[in-house]
Amino acid sequence: MASLAVVVVVVAVVCAAGVAAAGKFDDVVEPSWANDHVVYEGDLLKLRLDSSSGGGFASKSKFLYGKATADLKLVAGDSAGVVTAFYLSSGGDKHNEFDFEFLGNVTGEPYLVQTNLYIDGVGNREQRIDLWFDPTADFHTYAVLWNPSQVVFLVDDTPIRVYENKNATAAVKGHHRHAAAANGTSNATSAAASVPPFPSPQPMSVYSSIWNADDWATQGGRVKTDWSHAPFVATFRDVRVEGCAWAANATDSDAGEVARCTGSSWGKEGRYWWKEKDMEELTVHQNHQLVWARAHHLVYDYCVDTDRFPVQPPECAGR
Repeated sequence: MASLAVVVVVVAVVCAAGVAAAGKFDDVVEPSWANDHVVYEGDLLKLRLDSSSGGGFASKSKFLYGKATADLKLVAGDSAGVVTAFYLSSGGDKHNEFDFEFLGNVTGEPYLVQTNLYIDGVGNREQRIDLWFDPTADFHTYAVLWNPSQVVFLVDDTPIRVYENKNATAAVKGHHRHAAAANGTSNATSAAASVPPFPSPQPMSVYSSIWNADDWATQGGRVKTDWSHAPFVATFRDVRVEGCAWAANATDSDAGEVARCTGSSWGKEGRYWWKEKDMEELTVHQNHQLVWARAHHLVYDYCVDTDRFPVQPPECAGR
């Protein structure tokens, strides 16, 4: 009888710990696939990958502009072939998406962090960096800041990539050229073609997942996943979403919600700090951080990959 009591107590403690962790994350995210591979343990949320499946979660609400943040510890040891992703995405064929993809590697070799943007359904904007720390030894903070002026990828508050909205400036310049030129129509068309695309205002959800990608993730697919090391576990200490929450009963193209989230300075969530003037561009210090990160840790940039892009994409001009 005593041993049975001990078992009951142990089960109760484990269940209570799971409930506590679930409660911590419950307001923000929920399992989105392979629920049995999304594990609440203590104050942590863990995504597991084994030979049967990976797993993932999604935010309970959509938002338009703001900041999504994860405190994450990546898979330790031999993680070759394993990809853990943290990303924002809207829906439909013309969706927008901002990706962090953490590409596993063999023991002793560094993780690569791949960022990508899909704009109106078109991606192929990959950049890769290595990190200045071991992302498996402790938790680090990965975030995406998104507003009408820029999309910023940050690692421990250091910007590693910025994608700017140059549409408004280019449109003004294009208009002036049109007024001054004899063949204004062709000039305006040329100006429009050279304007880098920027994500249209579509509400996004926040996602994370872990899966087997050994056909491409590690050394171009040459190194395969070693299932003897499974399960592979990515651990989250926190997930935060600060943004203009999209009305639950609104369609993704609701003009009123676009106007509210784009034009308002305050809402039910509080002050829309992510759209304030000082969020429209990096500070001087952040620019220095970005230059340092790219100078020392950038290992691939689609902008200079002339094999893939003989004609440089418009957002890459000047590189």
